[in-house]
Amino acid sequence: MDIEQPPLFRSAQEGFRWDAVAHQPYKQDGSAPFKDISRQVLFHQDDLGCELRYFEMDAGGYSTLERHEHAHAVMILRGRGECLLGAKVRPVRQFDLVSIPSMVWHQFRASNGEPLGFLCMVNVLRDRPQLPTDAELAEMKAVPAVARFLERR
Repeated sequence: MDIEQPPLFRSAQEGFRWDAVAHQPYKQDGSAPFKDISRQVLFHQDDLGCELRYFEMDAGGYSTLERHEHAHAVMILRGRGECLLGAKVRPVRQFDLVSIPSMVWHQFRASNGEPLGFLCMVNVLRDRPQLPTDAELAEMKAVPAVARFLERR
């Protein structure tokens, strides 16, 4: 069976979109809490062994607070915001790089004044994200900076 391969070249379009790349909702099943975020899978080829995705959240939007076995790498491509990584909250801006180790809680939030867009490189084969239990959330909120970050919804 022939699997259709993406074109070798796809032009960039206005508004951080690309030819022949579907603009999709962030999570298909809607089981995790997030706000105003979309994704585009830029590259998904088994021979590469990884997938490059572009996520974008509207001003004030955020990704899911999650962790998973697989590590991934993020480059902020557009805007400003904050990133929770473990017990630290850091401001992020265009071209910053964030390495997310295995089993570390993480979440991205756009500032209120502008969208936040980032490239995310991850393994093609990967485990499903885990959401925090009430006890894990309480433990995270014991760190004042993390509590402030998580309460801004």
